[in-house]
Formats: sequence, structure tokens, C-alpha cells
Amino acid sequence: MKIQVTAKSHAYTFDGEPGETILDAGLRGAIGLPYECGSGTCGTCRARLVDGEVADAWPAAPGRRLLKAERRELLMCQGVALTDCALEVPARVEPMAEGACVPGRLRGALRACTPLTHDVVQLDLDVDPPLRFEAGQFVLLGVEGIAGRRAYSMVNFDRPASHLRLVVKRKPGGGVSEWLFGGPVAGAVLPLFGPLGSAIFTPDLARHLLCIGGGSGIAGLMSILARACAVGHFERHRGHVFFGVRTARDLFFLDDLAGFRAACPSLEITIVLSDEPCPPEVRAAWPTFAFDTGFVHEAAARAMRGRYDGVRAFVAGPPPMVDGAIRVLLKEARLAPADIRYDKFS
Repeated sequence: MKIQVTAKSHAYTFDGEPGETILDAGLRGAIGLPYECGSGTCGTCRARLVDGEVADAWPAAPGRRLLKAERRELLMCQGVALTDCALEVPARVEPMAEGACVPGRLRGALRACTPLTHDVVQLDLDVDPPLRFEAGQFVLLGVEGIAGRRAYSMVNFDRPASHLRLVVKRKPGGGVSEWLFGGPVAGAVLPLFGPLGSAIFTPDLARHLLCIGGGSGIAGLMSILARACAVGHFERHRGHVFFGVRTARDLFFLDDLAGFRAACPSLEITIVLSDEPCPPEVRAAWPTFAFDTGFVHEAAARAMRGRYDGVRAFVAGPPPMVDGAIRVLLKEARLAPADIRYDKFS
């Protein structure tokens, strides 16, 4: 099918394959269509159908609450063209920059699903074809028989990567997470699409790094830290990591974080528990970390006061935590919006 998208800046025409969403088709063609989550949650990829017929892949997508039915609005991440069609997008759209990691479809063979805590698992997938991505990006993962796709950040950084590590937190009633926690799943082959996301670190960034992560949101920040350490970023710039969870039993990746700290002594890492003081045995096990109690974005604000010059902040975690961190970074730290990076998915 031929799909035409008219935006404020330009009009683009691209091909959509049977069953492919309009957003996937455009991104696969290196056209920078607007999106944030890519999975039906945020509503950023809203467009108006001018001509043609489009099916809705996930009628229950949360982002549909933002649409105006009388204007024939749809989510491009859920719209599948059934005929040639034309759409209008209320935003500027530009081609992807030269050298950008262009998204595409791939298959992920689930090698292992490993518990990290009582409600967090790590997925290890062998991917075909190998994926070229930037540190901090994510992929969309689908499961046959479950409506919609879910967005998960890469924990590792390799280029190209034939293996991906993802982190999934159990969400009661969540189709994909309940499937993962429901029994043996190793060996399943899952459709993936990516890479996606703009909260990325590249080696040419001449800024100090501030990473604020809550729960499974630490995943993409681990990829950023892996690449930053590998290219010697912390030999020239400071690094501050704040990782927050509710209780000590919710902690994971502490050995990996300690490895980054050992390799990069200028990297400061603070562990924050919101619901209890940090137990003495945890402090003793990781003596190179700092510890605090409360909300992670508030702990970061206390520790970073007066230290924001030349900083780029990366934020990931539950939406209330992300919103709180952004308020701090804008109002108290007075960072420019361009120096606050996050991807809006949950």
C-alpha cells in the first residue's frame, strides 16, 4: 500500500506492507514520524485520516483516549493501512539524519528469562538480523495472541548486537508480563521492532552525565553507562547515578553498577530506597556506593545542588518519578530542555 503523510514541514510517500503499522513503515523508510512510546500509550503519533481505509491493531490502546473520532484521528503506531491512504500529522517531520540507526523488524529468540527480584526478570534474546542501536534506545516486543506491543530498553550495548538484554517488571493484569511470569518461556521466538527512542548517549557528548532511574527504568541507563565507560567518557567528565527502588529486596544490577564504579572512579553512584532505610548489610556489601532514603528524584536534587553546570540528564522509570525528576531539573537545576532526555513509555 502507498501511504502519504502530510506534515507541517513536508509531505512524504512510502510503502506499507500487509499487517504493518503506518508508524513502522515510515520509520523503516528513515522518515522521522513523531512518536515517543511507539506502543499505543502516549498518543504522540496522532494523525488524521484524510483518505483510505485503516484498521486499528489495538482498539484498547491507552493512547486512544486522546483522539477525536469526529476528525478521523488515529494512532499511527496502531493503524494498519488496508488500502492506499493519506494522513495529516500536526507536527514537523524531517528525514532521519545521515548515519542514524534506522528501525526495522527482527526476530528475537528468547534464550533465558532470569529472575532478578521477586517481580523483575531479565530477558536474554538472540536477535536476527543483528541490531545497530544507540545507547539508551529501546525495542518494541510482541507476543502472539496478546494485543499490542511493549517497549523495553536495551541493558547492554554492542554494535551490531546479536544479543539483547531487556528488563521486565511484573505488572498485575499486564498481558506480556503475566505471560513471562506464568511459566517456562525460553525458546519462544518473538517479533521485535527497533531501535527506537531519542534519550541516547553518543561518544561526542561533551557533558557531565546525570542518570536518574527508578525500578526497571535503570535498564536503558545501564546501556548508557556501558558505552560511556567503554569510550572513556568519565576520564574527562563527571558521572552521577541515582537508582531508586522501594525496598532492599527490590534492588538488582548492583554488581554491574559496582563494576562501572571500579572501572570509572569518577562515577558516583547513589542507591535510594523510598520505603525503608538501607539495611547495614547492603551498605557493607557495596561500600563504594552512597545511600539515601526517600524518592529518588528528591535524593538527586539534594546531592546535586550547585553541581549542574555542564550536565546532561537522563531520566527513566515510572511516570510519576519521571515527572517529578523533570520538574526538579527544570525549576531547581534550571537545565535547558535539550539537556533533559527521557522517553515517554511505561
